[in-house]
Amino acid sequence: MMRRPSLRGRLSLLTAVAVALAVAACATASWFLVRDQLYDEIDRRLAVMGGPVVPPGGGIPAGPRDWRRTGELTAMLNGCSPAATTTGARLRPPGPYEIMQLVSAGGDPCTVPNAGSLTVTGADLQVARGARQWIVRDGTGVTADGERVDVRVRTTGFVTPDGTRAAVSYALNLNQVEEPLADLALALVAVAALGVLASAGTGLLVARASLRPVDRLTAVTEHIARTEDLGTRIPAEGADEIARLSRSFNTMTAALAASRDHQQQLIADAGHELRTPLTSLRTNIDLLLRAEASGRELPAATRHNLLVSVKAQMRELSSLVGDLLELARPEDAEPAHETVALNEVAARAVERARLRGPGLRIDLAAEPWFVTGDSASLERAVVNLLDNAVKFSPPGGAVRVRLAGGELSVRDHGPGIPAGDLPHVFERFWRSPSARSLPGSGLGLSIVARTVTGCGGRVLLEPAAGGGTLARVWLPGTAERPADRD
Repeated sequence: MMRRPSLRGRLSLLTAVAVALAVAACATASWFLVRDQLYDEIDRRLAVMGGPVVPPGGGIPAGPRDWRRTGELTAMLNGCSPAATTTGARLRPPGPYEIMQLVSAGGDPCTVPNAGSLTVTGADLQVARGARQWIVRDGTGVTADGERVDVRVRTTGFVTPDGTRAAVSYALNLNQVEEPLADLALALVAVAALGVLASAGTGLLVARASLRPVDRLTAVTEHIARTEDLGTRIPAEGADEIARLSRSFNTMTAALAASRDHQQQLIADAGHELRTPLTSLRTNIDLLLRAEASGRELPAATRHNLLVSVKAQMRELSSLVGDLLELARPEDAEPAHETVALNEVAARAVERARLRGPGLRIDLAAEPWFVTGDSASLERAVVNLLDNAVKFSPPGGAVRVRLAGGELSVRDHGPGIPAGDLPHVFERFWRSPSARSLPGSGLGLSIVARTVTGCGGRVLLEPAAGGGTLARVWLPGTAERPADRD
């Protein structure tokens, strides 16, 4: 399988190709411009050699150079017939690149001594018969030395004194155009080749200099992949694309490092929280097994207390595992978009809280309020707020739950939260020193904050007037179900 070239090689190749195309376009355009100029010069010379003039007395153009040559052309034309002679012709022989020939109206060519010959075409006949005044064309001819050459021909019509129509053709050898054009083409090809080689070398140097920051980025990436050192940073200077890429990479590695730290902290905190109920559970089960193995039954009250403790520890483990699963759910998961009646969610949460605190009075007053979110997650968040209120409320106390204008408040009459602890209450696994002896994992309020924030709301805990704690939750929504507002 063919190996794909490197980015540096592709940049160099693209630079060379681009320069080659540009040089080729310029060289081609230059060649055609020079060609047109040379042909224009030949056409100008032919026009001077055989341009039309007006003979004495007017009429159509008499012939090339001047009207006095009309007699000489007439003599030459007459010499083309068997009864005529050309001994009296006084035409000067053409130059080294010139061919001259006369054409009668009947299409018969009349060659000039030492002036070569030309192939007569239909266009020449039209001029000789007066249909056209003159033409310029490419053709072939034979020089006075007998060499067949490509020529540029100008044919001009004239009229003899006796009214006979004819034409005279002047031609110039195209070697004087083709040879310079061939030399120019070779020179342009050589210049283009040198330009492509120079551009390829320059492109390689430019690519190497331009990709040096990419090489540094690659080296850092390979180092991180090899060592898993997310603290490595790439120097980012300037405001170009490479600098932006370096800063974005640094931001990404910083986010990954923070995520890994949070993950490690979560694992450590979860292990610490799981250790206590597991140790207590193992101790109680060991006591029950030891009593059964020794044949000495424990007192009924003791056995009952152990089983109650085991059940409590199992419940605490189940709650902790549920909280961990909730926190392990990706934060960027697709949020639910169902319409949820928050007042109904609060009512269900209150019923569950009353089962957990049978000696407490939980008072609910909820106005209709509809939000967008996940019903189960919102209910779990409200239950967590009520669990805290039930946990810290004194026996026979009261918990007040209110929902009005999109604000849900839960107020208890417990000892309250110290001012120094308020900034930490929503942190994972954080527990107040006064609450560490009580059941719980320290994840409940963290789940509340995450759920409320995911619905576009906010949550706040503050001391309540007269003692206790007031939890306040604001969620965006409406007092009417969206489907009923129409």
